[in-house]
Amino acid sequence: MFYVLIGLAALAMLYVVVTLAIGGSQMARTGQAARERSNSWMWKRVGAQAAAIILLFLAFRIRNG
Repeated sequence: MFYVLIGLAALAMLYVVVTLAIGGSQMARTGQAARERSNSWMWKRVGAQAAAIILLFLAFRIRNG
């Protein structure tokens, strides 16, 4: 179970990097639509960060009993 949680946390961290890159590229564009897309991607990033932290917490909690 520990390794499953670590694997899921790694995927969540990868998703954080991807959403950060996409959201940052949207910030470079102008216009209201680009701003809304950037905001959407940044909220996805925040959610992925929260998921990664929770998964890591659970994994190490399980490992240490």
